[in-house]
Amino acid sequence: MSAATFLHVLRPLEATNGLSRLLSRPLSQQANPRFGLLFDIDGVIVRGKKVLPPAADGFKHLVDGNGKFRVPTVFVTNAGNALRHHKAQQLSEWLQIQVHEDQVVMAHSPLRMFHQFHNKHMLVSGQGPVKEIAKYLGFKKVTTIEELRGIFPALDAVDHQRRISVPCSFEQYFPRIEGLVLFGEPVRWETSLQLLVDVLMTDGLPTEAPSRPIYPHIPVLACNMDLQWMAEAPLPRFGHGAFLLCLENLYKKITGLDLIYTALIGKPSEVTYHHAHHMVMKQAKFLGLEKHLKALYAIGDNINTDIFGANLYQQYLRNQSIIGSQRAVQVARSIENLVGGIDETCEMVELGASTCSSILVETGVYSQDSSISTLDHSPRDFLPVEEKLREPNYTVANVAEAINLIFQKEGFK
Repeated sequence: MSAATFLHVLRPLEATNGLSRLLSRPLSQQANPRFGLLFDIDGVIVRGKKVLPPAADGFKHLVDGNGKFRVPTVFVTNAGNALRHHKAQQLSEWLQIQVHEDQVVMAHSPLRMFHQFHNKHMLVSGQGPVKEIAKYLGFKKVTTIEELRGIFPALDAVDHQRRISVPCSFEQYFPRIEGLVLFGEPVRWETSLQLLVDVLMTDGLPTEAPSRPIYPHIPVLACNMDLQWMAEAPLPRFGHGAFLLCLENLYKKITGLDLIYTALIGKPSEVTYHHAHHMVMKQAKFLGLEKHLKALYAIGDNINTDIFGANLYQQYLRNQSIIGSQRAVQVARSIENLVGGIDETCEMVELGASTCSSILVETGVYSQDSSISTLDHSPRDFLPVEEKLREPNYTVANVAEAINLIFQKEGFK
């Protein structure tokens, strides 16, 4: 596995005072939870915008009579088309409990640590408020696909009704693009695929055709590797992983070269689980549980991202316990080399949990049809996959049963 897929970035929780109002300090006579929870959203809590019936009832067990969380809980989604506080608002409405933005990990959340790219001119792809998201993450010079299309109107030629043959006078002054940030699947795939390939082949300045593709190409930071995700339709829908698959194959077909990802983040990458683990420990510290918390449980519906990622992280935790502090130093140095160093405001919190168990729910992408569920839908850069890493530790019908199972195993009421 490449270094780009094995980053371990720590990020402090922000607005701690706001989060503290949603956490319930355990009573002295109450058994302390020794675990933290990582919940996927699509296919586990909702399908599209429809809340799955067991979800609200199940989450009632995680809060006290005042609606405050009793157990450190983080929602880990591969979605990249919204800001964290918008997703927290959605979760609050869906579950009828108050969720704080510091309980939410989006696919793009760790990009806040990629300081070496924040001052570069980045082209962003996706849908939703991608420019606002990029600015929130720290990127200062951002151009969207639609803005690039407006500056270079001749590039987008698939839809004849949208074609513009008149050149833009700004073309010659356009500053070179220095990297790509791919947040999620765009609305118009053909436009984004064409323009992204153009930018990759021309070293970020698609004003004229090069004699040969520039290689290695400019950096590519990609979030969300889900090939499919579960909405209201009977069958799973194409996710950003499907878009990345198209981009990889088009670039390979046209240039004969492999697309290089500088970083792949979101599930199943360990960076996302490490980031979520850190957030769980921040909550545990407020609750006075940091010395008690020994286990993580990751609940998801997709064996190729949720389960595979949780099992990869369990493998990492096991290796950490064997290798010890020397490996931790090596990991810290690799972060510094790739993402430009640790933010000086980042508080290094000891990650107390030593295990991460995967729980598969049958309400989303997962299929009981073995001919479908055994197909390898994992991202290109994670192949080949050991089959055991796609096997959940537990399988239950829905998220409420997952919560019950965890409570029973942990002896928590």
